[in-house]
Amino acid sequence: MRKALYLLAAINDRDFEWLLKIGRRTPVSAGEALITEGHRIEALYVVLQGTFAIFTQATGDQEIAHISTGEVLGEISFVDARPPSATVKAVEDSMVWVIPRTMLVHKLAQDPIFASHFYQAIATFLSERLRSTVARLGQPDVDPDNPDADDDLNPQLLDKLDLAKMRLEWLCSHSISNVAP
Repeated sequence: MRKALYLLAAINDRDFEWLLKIGRRTPVSAGEALITEGHRIEALYVVLQGTFAIFTQATGDQEIAHISTGEVLGEISFVDARPPSATVKAVEDSMVWVIPRTMLVHKLAQDPIFASHFYQAIATFLSERLRSTVARLGQPDVDPDNPDADDDLNPQLLDKLDLAKMRLEWLCSHSISNVAP
């Protein structure tokens, strides 16, 4: 759950309202690919409900990870503007918050404070991902992705953790009228 918490903790109330305004709650059916390796994506996704499996051609299309509520998808392709390096499929009926790429790019170009906070959050959770990968390689029995392990969260997040959790809970439980077909 850390990725969305980093993002939601980094932004201010005005920017959170902007995300609510431009984003869309979108259902994803079990078995449906949300992201396909090698195919450009036009959004950043926050998982609101459900579970997604990650597959890569490099591993013979074997599942390499599970992603669930509170995670962000598509961030690497957003940052480097290259097609995704993995396929992401819904394991069960799920719900995502879709943030359109074009609108996010425009906001980042027009609002340097938002851009600073957004990229700081992205850098922080990519750093966390690298640390957890290194830990997993060195100690395969360790579960570095435990979403309930608040004690090992980045200190920058701890001060705003409650606010970030409330924002995520709000996204997950509200905005039903903002559901894309």
